[in-house]
Amino acid sequence: MSTVGQREKLTQRRVVGLFRSTLKYDYLGDWTEREGNSNIEEDLLRKYLSGKYRAPLITRALHALRKAAGGASKSLYDRNRAVYTLLRYGVEVPPDIGRNVLRVWPIDWEHPEDNDFAIAEEVTVLPGTSTGHGKRPDIVIYVNGIALAVLEFQSCSL
Repeated sequence: MSTVGQREKLTQRRVVGLFRSTLKYDYLGDWTEREGNSNIEEDLLRKYLSGKYRAPLITRALHALRKAAGGASKSLYDRNRAVYTLLRYGVEVPPDIGRNVLRVWPIDWEHPEDNDFAIAEEVTVLPGTSTGHGKRPDIVIYVNGIALAVLEFQSCSL
């Protein structure tokens, strides 16, 4: 039996255990075979926002986030900056035609304990273009369904 990668897997299991038991993150599972993985897990974000906003506002906010994150015509830097702006300063959406905009907060910065924290393993992400390559980070950390951190374990020889 090969031992290649076993140290990394052991470390990965320990880190997941730490996030689950000590930090009380929800465990989303091993997403190696799960289809439709995304940097914005809309079902999780919609669930979080549903306790704070009406459905039409949530739909408009999700659309703005998807548009900012997926704008293939923009550089990666510009997309990251646009998403950061929406996460940090809120998503401005019109509640109805002719009314002033409201701000939808995908992350509660003032009360961090009110956010939903989750962790998933082996999140397979398909390439964004036909010439791109897919990725599978070891661990992805989600806040309210938004992927905010990626952990990748590598072995090193000393």
